[in-house]
Amino acid sequence: MTSAWIVLVFAGLLEVCWAIGLKYTDGFTKLWPSAFTLVTLAASMFLLAKAAQTLPIGTAYAIWVGIGALGAAILGIFLFKEPVTLARMFFLGLLIVSIVGMKLTASS
Repeated sequence: MTSAWIVLVFAGLLEVCWAIGLKYTDGFTKLWPSAFTLVTLAASMFLLAKAAQTLPIGTAYAIWVGIGALGAAILGIFLFKEPVTLARMFFLGLLIVSIVGMKLTASS
């Protein structure tokens, strides 16, 4: 895996951080969760922009969003007791397939 792909994975993981952080900000009324969310949001965007210098933007953005959505959904289940249904697990599985498929079919 090239460095751009590694940077993109880290950008996606930071997207999970800020997405989950949003839940803890209470509408940006709590200082430290809000600061964490804003810092991880900025870092995630910065890393996405760095990865997009090398990778096709459509691929980079789709994978970034996919990692963030997958991670937020999984952490939502564990942290916030969000429902675990067969349909939800099926579609999270499809999301994994989509992320891998985007990587495998990328031109860079």
